[in-house]
Amino acid sequence: MDLGLDRRVALITGGSQGIGKATALRLAAEGASVAICARGQDLLEAAADEIRRETGGRVLPVVADISRPDEVKRLVGAVIRDLGDIDILVNNAGTSATGPFLDTDDESWTRDLDVKLFGAIRCIREVVPHMQSQRWGRIVNLTNLAARAPAARSVPTSVTRAAGIALTKALSKEYAADNVLVNTVCIGLIKAGQHERRYSLALASDPNLTMDQFYDRMAQRAGNPMGRVGETREAADVITFLVSERASYITGVAINIDGGTSPVV
Repeated sequence: MDLGLDRRVALITGGSQGIGKATALRLAAEGASVAICARGQDLLEAAADEIRRETGGRVLPVVADISRPDEVKRLVGAVIRDLGDIDILVNNAGTSATGPFLDTDDESWTRDLDVKLFGAIRCIREVVPHMQSQRWGRIVNLTNLAARAPAARSVPTSVTRAAGIALTKALSKEYAADNVLVNTVCIGLIKAGQHERRYSLALASDPNLTMDQFYDRMAQRAGNPMGRVGETREAADVITFLVSERASYITGVAINIDGGTSPVV
């Protein structure tokens, strides 16, 4: 199936690892030029080299902190200057921050909102005028299952991500007439760097534990019906479809990528 992504320009935040890097790889393989941003230069450059090596595509790595408005402007300006007007935006930056409500102070709330919600808002604000002018745009905001079905001790992430779903729905209605489509994917258990760091900590108490066993236990604790943790490429495939020409009548939706874990549709 031709996804109609050849010569499109995509910006993926949090693109140095995990779902962000997997999405950049998939888009580059489909012929899109991709810009990836993250705060750490070494990982970012390594990801860009890997994507170029595997796809032969155009890749622009830009070190940027999306919690800072001036850096978002610099990021978008660099992408437009080097690759052209941005057709696709994937708001992926952010990690999971959860804990008891009474232990979550104002600084923690502000930090989470600033990166995950306001970071997305800043990026969208910068790219939407270009998408409107060409009457074609795709935006995918990454949220998570807790945004729809929050558990105890799930703040601030569950609240921040719920705001991301509301932002998605509001903007989908505002920009549909411009052919700028806005969707969100609610991520469940997907293999990621943050889980690998937790695995390293788990080895202290169980030195014989393998990574596969660690992921199997995660899936069991989550009650995953498929009995496994998802691969980053599986999330990337869904995101790539949503930003493609083949998804031209889909906007304002939230799609679970979770192996059936979520209690809500």
